[in-house]
Amino acid sequence: MITAYLEKAGCVVPTVPLRRRVRTVLIGLIGMLIGMAPAAAADTRPAEATVADGSTAVARARVAADVLMSSYDPVKAWFPSSWWNSAVSLQTIGDYMQRTGDRRFLPQLDRTFEQNKGTFPAGELSSDELWGNFTSRAIDDGEWWALNWIQAYDLTGDRKYLRMAVTIAEFTYEYWDSTCGGGVWWDGERTYKNAVTNGQFIRLTAELHNRIPGDKLWLARSQSAWDWFVGSGMINSSNLVNDGLNNDCRNNGQNVYTYNQGLAIGAALELWRATGDPELLSTARRLADAAIDGGLTVDGVLTEVCDAPDRSCSDNSKQFKGIFLRYLMDLADTTGEARYRAFVATQAATIWERDRDAADRLGARWAGGTTTEHPNAFDWRTQASALSALIADIPVPAPKHSLGATTSPAQPVVMPASTGTTKVQATIGVSVTGPASEPVTARVTVEAPDGWTVSPSSGEITLNPRGSAHPVSGTFPVEVTVPATAENGHHDVSATVTAAPGLSFSTRSDVLVAHQVDFDTGTVDERPWLWDADGSQSNGVQNRFADGNRYFVYKFPFPNDTTTARATVTIDNEYVVDVSPDGEHWTTVLREERRITDGSNKADQVIDLTPYLGPDKATYLRVSDSYPDDGWGGRVYHVTATAD
Repeated sequence: MITAYLEKAGCVVPTVPLRRRVRTVLIGLIGMLIGMAPAAAADTRPAEATVADGSTAVARARVAADVLMSSYDPVKAWFPSSWWNSAVSLQTIGDYMQRTGDRRFLPQLDRTFEQNKGTFPAGELSSDELWGNFTSRAIDDGEWWALNWIQAYDLTGDRKYLRMAVTIAEFTYEYWDSTCGGGVWWDGERTYKNAVTNGQFIRLTAELHNRIPGDKLWLARSQSAWDWFVGSGMINSSNLVNDGLNNDCRNNGQNVYTYNQGLAIGAALELWRATGDPELLSTARRLADAAIDGGLTVDGVLTEVCDAPDRSCSDNSKQFKGIFLRYLMDLADTTGEARYRAFVATQAATIWERDRDAADRLGARWAGGTTTEHPNAFDWRTQASALSALIADIPVPAPKHSLGATTSPAQPVVMPASTGTTKVQATIGVSVTGPASEPVTARVTVEAPDGWTVSPSSGEITLNPRGSAHPVSGTFPVEVTVPATAENGHHDVSATVTAAPGLSFSTRSDVLVAHQVDFDTGTVDERPWLWDADGSQSNGVQNRFADGNRYFVYKFPFPNDTTTARATVTIDNEYVVDVSPDGEHWTTVLREERRITDGSNKADQVIDLTPYLGPDKATYLRVSDSYPDDGWGGRVYHVTATAD
């Protein structure tokens, strides 16, 4: 019924901006009636948490969003190897666009919608068969996609996204029954009723009600789902949400995951918007307070159980904290409470200072920290999660002016010759937003370690902004000269970019000086050598692999006086190893001709690189899959290389 009347040509649907303005007014009025404080300005944050002003917060989020979208696969129109995580990441990009006004990624949202709404066999986009309309036996996976498509509708006003969300919600409701008194099953086999699936359902149905004129159906379902959820016992006596119910329909006492807590906050908040019931807003605040007052934090930083230094997070749990921040951002915006804004500011500042590498990749542990056995993970999932905190730190409305900067290459390797110098070409990228009538002249200042030189060390670049929807970018190239006496280790080449009115942003290149190659895969030591990760994956230390048509490439920039070179690669499964003098023209040097999927062929393979030394003495080594049809590509454990 709902789908039908949405499709009527004469249906009157308020425009997105109008709907938001009306909602904002209603929130403010209801807030005053129940004694909420008016929205706090940015300067009400505690001084120690005020690290980024609004313009800088916008630029930080833009830099991080660009890194995230660099992992988006335009062919399959998703983020590789993870179905529900792709939905959450795309919604995060939607949050970014909605918060900043940057609209560059709308085509990717639409491409994903059009290309992936059909059916797919198991293993194509998900380990499960996809039944069409973004649904599968994993009921919660479909709900993530529905929430994403509502976000896309809010951004564009295109009702096809809202219709899809309705379709997914109708599918989800088929898995509501009377077991345990109600609730939606987590899976098609109906084995588990849990917090995530039902938190999503409440938020989803309330969002539908708040966007469909005259709706009563979805509101009734949302209210029933909330009443069941609160009565289920999953919210424990500490106002923390355990994972689900056991076979006796009681709280199973399993972990309190940050995303379950966040979804409960978001569910209560959206249903409050639909009903105006002040108890719902009070509940959202109690759930938030329980989390940030120590229930889910360590030293004031949001922390997942798996963030402990003796543990590693799964690909799923890498994204949990970002979901919490999405809904805490909503609560902070709605209530304007300074304590929520301060908490958000602390997360954003901590991530930027402690959990970011020179390539602006954001890790799993927001407080930073790594160990050899359990290194801090950096991938597109952790990027999306941490990006949610940076987005939440942007004030509303976002400042019109912003200035961001990046350095490329961000993590180059220099292998110095015994005498003379080595030169590295680098580019400072500058991006700006601002009124189209106001050109921006950015001053770039670059600093290198003692004994190194950089040319030019300063200069200016002028850009012509075009508003916020399409940030404008330019480049400032420099040449860094590294002496032969440079010590092994990491060295920063840093750049500061400034512009009126009062804008400043810093970036750096983390230059690794090394005289030989020696690293385990899946560690921070591997990253500088990884020239092109493509769609490869790493599941921990000594484990990088490339399945199907994916690959990964290492670059060895041997000294300019090199005459011979060799590498030893510890590798197994179905591998192809190619080498190249330029990263473009490849020669196969190793191939596993047998179908081996159990690692039984693990061995040290020695490769003579001498015939493949480039004009600059660099050599590229690529690993791919010898049998791309079965998904057991080459897995590399350890790499060493030397030159004479």
